[in-house]
Amino acid sequence: MKSRRIGLTAALTGLAPAIWGSTYLVTTELLPPDRPLLATTMRALPGGLFLLALGRKLPAGIWWWRALVLGVLNIGAFNFLLFVAAYRLPGGIAALIMSAQPMFVVILAALFLGDRIRAVHALACAMGTGGVGLLVFKGAASLDTVGVLAAVGGALCMASGITLTKRWGRPEGVSLLTFTGWQLTAGGVVLLPFWLSLEDLPDGLTGSNVIGFAYLITLGAVLSYIVWFRGIERLPAVAVSFLALGSPVVATLLGYLVKDQTLSVLQIVGMVVIFLAVVLGQPRPPKPRSEETPSPPPRTTDSRLPDHPALEQERSG
Repeated sequence: MKSRRIGLTAALTGLAPAIWGSTYLVTTELLPPDRPLLATTMRALPGGLFLLALGRKLPAGIWWWRALVLGVLNIGAFNFLLFVAAYRLPGGIAALIMSAQPMFVVILAALFLGDRIRAVHALACAMGTGGVGLLVFKGAASLDTVGVLAAVGGALCMASGITLTKRWGRPEGVSLLTFTGWQLTAGGVVLLPFWLSLEDLPDGLTGSNVIGFAYLITLGAVLSYIVWFRGIERLPAVAVSFLALGSPVVATLLGYLVKDQTLSVLQIVGMVVIFLAVVLGQPRPPKPRSEETPSPPPRTTDSRLPDHPALEQERSG
């Protein structure tokens, strides 16, 4: 894969975390409050069923349980834990804890994909976490145990989902849209009974609620996950994991642009550090092989020329 193709693939894949970063604003401004299960289920299930209707192909054989596992890790459990952490942790602490996700992928990729742990990845992990810390940390804050565990669990779910999606790949003959539909549907179906049993239905939906749910279903789920799974197919798992660091950057920028939040010098430095971490985490194109210096032609002895002084004298005499 050439350098330009790698850059274009990484940029397109990075659109998914950028869209996910906007869901923080959508959740707080447009969705019914304090209903993470409703938000997660509505984000996954309608879009998944729509893609299934388009593809008209269900999993077969081993892919029944693989689709279920990937749907839970990539979508169901991950999004639920993310919403819980966002509701219970103040000051961007959830984003700070979630920034450990690339480190988990580096370890899991070494164990299950045979990838080598490189020093540059360790450096990028440290820079990513440090950059997110500069971006979102706003002083000492009381930590909620459930929120912290939810954030750690969300990071592990995402890391495991990326690794297993890379390891198992996509079954032959199944389109990317159908593959995405399997996972969205699986994640939504698993969440559905928990939502119905643990949360009350909202009294009614406002126009803002409808717009918020429509955004989550179309951009926040269908489009973003299609792009995300395409990136996992074409890029190393570790490279994809670093792209997820763009989510808190977008969330911070939207807070500044839409909600008139302040943007300090340290936050700008944090964005730069995150960008550098993402760049370090991307694969490098193989160096072109240098042309081998052609070996000199074999030395041949011309029979017409003398090769010994005595023989020369004999022939001349």
